[in-house]
Amino acid sequence: MKRAVVIGIDDYGEAQDNLEGCVADAMAVADKLATHGNGDPNFDVITLTSDTEKVTTEAMDEGLRILFKGKADVVVFYFAGHGLLDAETNRGYLVSQDFTKAVPGISLADIINMANAAHSEISSTVIILDSCHSGFVGELPALGNSSISVIGKGVTILAAADRNQAAAEHDGHGLFTGILLDGLNGSASDVLGRITPPSLYSLVDQTLGGFEQRPVYKANVQQFITLREVAPKVPRIQLRKLKDYFPTPGYILKVDPSFESGRGEFTEEYKDMPVIPENEAIFRDLQTYYKVNLVAPVDQPFPWHAAMYSTGFRLTSQGAHYRRLAEKKRF
Repeated sequence: MKRAVVIGIDDYGEAQDNLEGCVADAMAVADKLATHGNGDPNFDVITLTSDTEKVTTEAMDEGLRILFKGKADVVVFYFAGHGLLDAETNRGYLVSQDFTKAVPGISLADIINMANAAHSEISSTVIILDSCHSGFVGELPALGNSSISVIGKGVTILAAADRNQAAAEHDGHGLFTGILLDGLNGSASDVLGRITPPSLYSLVDQTLGGFEQRPVYKANVQQFITLREVAPKVPRIQLRKLKDYFPTPGYILKVDPSFESGRGEFTEEYKDMPVIPENEAIFRDLQTYYKVNLVAPVDQPFPWHAAMYSTGFRLTSQGAHYRRLAEKKRF
């Protein structure tokens, strides 16, 4: 069982500057979470967006209470809108449409406390915030001990910017969410097509430069969860062959011109060595592995050269990892 609450606010009236793209961000994130890449159902999603209703503090609080009520394997909370850091009280807020100085919106501390309290029934909580100062949610101190994080078991935080930064908008989306959506579309997937919170953070972190807003990632988890699945980069049936081609992690799979029909300038030299269909099929698999950094040609720059010069292929560290998963029947 997986569920998500997704909030996007553009219209803040006279209380705050209006934003552009937060509603579009929320709707796009909701769409990606609702299904996997092949259309299979994924999360049950509730959306609260300022174009269809007034997103008040009470509405946001009710959405969170629904999110954290009852058993679930994974829940996701996503917010795009204004964030506020109150320097006097050292409290952070996600700003609602009925903002007041006394009650700016939902407190970041309250969100964390609700997530922590729900852990007995919810295995994993992912909090994704695209708002100014949102990284402050990862800095909240435990009551009575400022050196210990209050992030409870099973909780993961992805925030667009650190506590002192604004969250920029770009090309109709929040800068952070635009990259996040690319990741959910597949650019953050592993070889098996699985997209996890740390893989999304890695994509955002690598895409944003050192002088731009810096994302924040905090987690207290024992295992990574999959937020979405897309088509594998290598079909599973093909990936399982790694354990057959490479009986041990350090094994060198020998190849020669009988594996390759396109011999180029070597055509005449190897005219008496026929192409063996079984070898050619193996070589196609090896080329697929090479494209996603699972194997590397031995002492040659490319797979074709390994065949022409009769060297071989070895597993990369990533290839050895997936070979071990195949051997243990993990996929």
